[in-house]
Amino acid sequence: MGKAEIVKVKSEAEVIENLAKLVEKHANAAISSKSTFHIGLSGGSLVKYLCTGLPQIQTDWSKWKLSFCDERYVPVDSEDSTFGLYRQSLIPATPLTDEQFLQIDLSLPLKECAADYEKKIRELFPEHPQKTPSFDLLLLGMGPDGHTCSLFPGHKLLNETSSLVAPIDDSPKPPPERVTMTYALVNEAQCCIFAMAGSGKAEMVNRILKDREDLPAGRVQPANGELIWVIDEAASALL
Repeated sequence: MGKAEIVKVKSEAEVIENLAKLVEKHANAAISSKSTFHIGLSGGSLVKYLCTGLPQIQTDWSKWKLSFCDERYVPVDSEDSTFGLYRQSLIPATPLTDEQFLQIDLSLPLKECAADYEKKIRELFPEHPQKTPSFDLLLLGMGPDGHTCSLFPGHKLLNETSSLVAPIDDSPKPPPERVTMTYALVNEAQCCIFAMAGSGKAEMVNRILKDREDLPAGRVQPANGELIWVIDEAASALL
């Protein structure tokens, strides 16, 4: 595992504040240099963090293009839909629109849905059609087993290199069917940020950042970009 920048703050509220500032910085830098900001979102506690923090930032929201690091293969009105959660909480609080979010096509079978999402992501970056797309920023979560995106410990997708987006139909965490970015795409990002709070994260944070255990979240290593962990005192207590 390479070098991660670890930002330790006191509380969950400061995690939210620091995360929002980092997103604002990366968004405005991307917009000023190429008029578009490509960001990948995750679910879990990040939904709350972003829906709380992002409405406070200053940015040209019309230049944002939002994708998902992973998405559950469920209807948008399901409580398991990551886009559904952002549509309920983030879109009403910002000038963002539904159309700025790249959604999976639920009318397709799971395998074709993943291939279609990879095609759509490639189309977001038409200037380099043969290269792996490089998101400006990916916001990642980490589960209690150390998974990130829908890349789980011991799963064959950890070694997927030919696809940028892959289907998973046997997720150990429900719902079982999902579409996820693979490391081939994740590790091309300009910046990856993990943000988390609470004592429930402390053991896994320690195992990844201190013990360097080979867990999925620890395999996030942007080849030519930054890696930042924003964690509160409780989450970093064992470091």
